[in-house]
Amino acid sequence: MARKVVSRRDLRAEAEAAEAAEAAGVKKKKAKTPTKRKSRKKVSPEVRLKAFWGVFNQSMKRVATFEYNEKGEAEKKAESLSQSGKSPHFVQLVKEVIEETA
Repeated sequence: MARKVVSRRDLRAEAEAAEAAEAAGVKKKKAKTPTKRKSRKKVSPEVRLKAFWGVFNQSMKRVATFEYNEKGEAEKKAESLSQSGKSPHFVQLVKEVIEETA
């Protein structure tokens, strides 16, 4: 690929032509650069969660649900189900979405 050779004489001639044009009052118009659009992110609605205690069996099926402040009762329920049935039951924290009605 051939490289364009620019001599100092050519550069000087361009600079003098630009000075002469500026002195005459003629200004070159600058090319407008396109403005970049700002991307807008979608504002996701605020999701509110409520915590519960869930009693689950061995196959991860929820058997019972208790309020967060009733953990002792949830553990008692899990213990009684484990004693009576053949599969063990356990307590786990569950978070569910609160549907707000406006």
